[in-house]
Amino acid sequence: MTVSTSARRTRVHVTGAASTSVRPVLETQRRPARVLAAFPAGVYLEVRTDLEPSVIAVITGEATRLPNSVLLAGPLPHLTVGDDASVGDRLIELGPLSLNVRRWWDPAPPLGRLDPARLEDRLPADPPGAGLAGNGAVAMLASSCAKGWLLGAVTAAEQLVGLGPGLTPSGDDVLAGLLVTLRRLGTAAACEKAVWLADWLAATVTFDARTRTTPISATLLHCAARGEASPEVTGVLRGVAGRQALEPALRRLHRLGHTSGADLAQGIAIGVAAVRSLSGAR
Repeated sequence: MTVSTSARRTRVHVTGAASTSVRPVLETQRRPARVLAAFPAGVYLEVRTDLEPSVIAVITGEATRLPNSVLLAGPLPHLTVGDDASVGDRLIELGPLSLNVRRWWDPAPPLGRLDPARLEDRLPADPPGAGLAGNGAVAMLASSCAKGWLLGAVTAAEQLVGLGPGLTPSGDDVLAGLLVTLRRLGTAAACEKAVWLADWLAATVTFDARTRTTPISATLLHCAARGEASPEVTGVLRGVAGRQALEPALRRLHRLGHTSGADLAQGIAIGVAAVRSLSGAR
């Protein structure tokens, strides 16, 4: 970290590691942005762009590493909602902070080939703390995905986009967990029907997400559509695939947010059941 001083302001220069998800936005020409939400361990920047992700999370090591994150090695300056910023040319200018992206990390690491019959199938359909436990649209989504019934799955997904309060509504978190699971487990298990279903559901939930849910959640749905997720979600997928212990990974996931972790776990459970069913696993 370096500090430069001028007559007008003191600027702090730091480097960071960014998700490859945000690379298209970071490597374009500089664009204005604004602080959408601010917390001690991270801020969300809304960038004026048609590209996705249009919301970038600038975080410290204490925050959840969302798939649209840029991780900086140091503290964040004090910022408030509405503060101006700029993003582009591999730089983020944020208050007195000048963040230069030097490294990249993958929010969708491959799981490797796996046998769908060996996937863990005991994930609860309604995890404790899930915001939409018992919801009819969630039940319809689960049964439709397991049968490969596209119309039913799309109809249920349409009902869930933006459903619930908060920065990431429960309906969006369920869909995000499902999309990531169908794409990544479906690919690893060579289940073409699951990947096909992921493609159609992704197109459905991202088509007008910016007008139907919060900006932060819309961006995370776009990330999930590509199979991108936080390490907590990836850890559960690895646990389901037998690559690591499942229970500790589930506990870490459930600690996310008020209901977000449980909602994501619910979507993962729907996706695992669908991959097993669509691949003919017993």
